[in-house]
Amino acid sequence: MNAAIHETHAVDSGLLGSLLTDDTFWPAETQSLSETGLSDSFVEGLILKSVLSTGTISGRSLSEFIGLPFKVTDPLLDSMRTRKLIAHVRPAPFNDYYYSLTELGQTRAGNQMKQCSYVGPAPVPLSDYVLSVEAQSAGLDPVTQDQLRQALTDISYQQDLLDFLGPAINSNTGLFLFGEPGNGKTTIARCLTQCLGQEIWIPHAILDDGNLIKLQDDAFHRPAPVPETAAQILKAQEWDRRWLRIQRPTVMVGGELVMENLEVRHDPRSNICEAPLQMKSNCGCLLIDDFGRQRIAPEELLNRWIVPLENRCDFLTLPTGKKIQLPFEQLLIFSTNLDPGDLVDEAFLRRVPYKIFVGDPGPDEYRQLMKTVSRQMGFPETPEAAEYMLSYYQNKARKPRRCHPRDLLKQIEAFCRYRQLPLGIRPEYLERACRSYFSDL
Repeated sequence: MNAAIHETHAVDSGLLGSLLTDDTFWPAETQSLSETGLSDSFVEGLILKSVLSTGTISGRSLSEFIGLPFKVTDPLLDSMRTRKLIAHVRPAPFNDYYYSLTELGQTRAGNQMKQCSYVGPAPVPLSDYVLSVEAQSAGLDPVTQDQLRQALTDISYQQDLLDFLGPAINSNTGLFLFGEPGNGKTTIARCLTQCLGQEIWIPHAILDDGNLIKLQDDAFHRPAPVPETAAQILKAQEWDRRWLRIQRPTVMVGGELVMENLEVRHDPRSNICEAPLQMKSNCGCLLIDDFGRQRIAPEELLNRWIVPLENRCDFLTLPTGKKIQLPFEQLLIFSTNLDPGDLVDEAFLRRVPYKIFVGDPGPDEYRQLMKTVSRQMGFPETPEAAEYMLSYYQNKARKPRRCHPRDLLKQIEAFCRYRQLPLGIRPEYLERACRSYFSDL
């Protein structure tokens, strides 16, 4: 009966948390060890390793360290003290104690470290992670033209690009952004994630069949504040501390991408698995930049994506040989300076239905770019600078790029500082910058 009450409380808390905030998923605080989906022995092992790595620590600090409520860990601490694995060192506030390992506890902790050296927030079961992705997947709400325009506010682009990008995002499939380098393909791809909605929750780590997979990655996951609510029936801060609230991720990789990055990577020394890139980008955006310039053949890389793009799920192999099925729920973007038709065959192009060309800026857009960049960098307004550059492109038979105003003005800024001159955009400064920037190597 008590178990049923706990289960009902957890479900209602999670549902109420999502209703009182904009989140489509809310990890409710666990009320018992059984609700965590973890075994007693696993949590005890994590406690032993945590005390071994931190030294003397209070029970409440320990529970915070491993992300489990004190009411869940306190009975385990009492049991471990009875079995002489840990010992009281001194009292702590709020009816708590400081703990340290006994000699037997140090031996057990060392053995646990050899089996798996992971120390940190307790993992969540794989099934819980799958449910969270399905609840938070992008594309629950279609992106509107206003939302897309707002996401691209800080960058320059061709206006008709919106009518191509919007449907591509709402399709939640995949798209190619192609065109000449320096026109903002990568920047556009990064901005698109802002259209996907609210922040999401991810677990620090996942456990399945004894395999621990570390998901949280500081390189791609930016923490987001937990929303507060004035409701008395639910304190918004009561959530499962094994989960982290982050901004929707944008995972970007370029020429360094290899096939190992797309599979579960196992470290035999620590016995910890690292989640693949597509798993880290779930509910966000995965950008393959400079596609076609990786160390692996484009055909090999694209063959890896055919099944996920078709079925919206991916299959991964764990170190034990077990295969698991995971949601493949992200906006997959291939950014390339090459023609997609020259890189892949028709079968794959069919599975990436949107091929969007990002062209060069026109004269009016270039003038606005020069004006915006010069203002941001502190230069006085100099309309003739854009006219000088447009004439330069015509005379030299060059194509303007959106990155040119920024790159050229940075050179002029560096020159003025070197000569201790006031910031200004003079013809001779532009000529010097062009000679340096556009020199044929």
